[in-house]
Amino acid sequence: MSKMIAYCGIVCTECPAYIATKNNDEDLRKKTATEWSKTYGAEIKPENIYCDGCLQDEGHLIGHCAECEIRACGKEKKVENCAYCDDFACEKLEKFFEFVPTAKKVLENIRNK
Repeated sequence: MSKMIAYCGIVCTECPAYIATKNNDEDLRKKTATEWSKTYGAEIKPENIYCDGCLQDEGHLIGHCAECEIRACGKEKKVENCAYCDDFACEKLEKFFEFVPTAKKVLENIRNK
């Protein structure tokens, strides 16, 4: 499986929701729902753990990705991900990076190549 990097820098292909979807893995779905419920302080059910990656135009998207303004912006600008955007790193990304600093590193590595 090749690496899929979301507009925001999350590596979709390393995400347990993506992996559970691709492998139809109910145990991973349950484990991820439990872990994310604790991490995010919200009830997340295993039946909500489906995602085909945010770069896809069709298929499942996990939670917020369906309405994500970073994703919408990247699709509108027709960039592979935000590392290729002339406005990198915009205010939307900077706020996101506060919660997911690893995503910033992923995008910065792409920009530095």
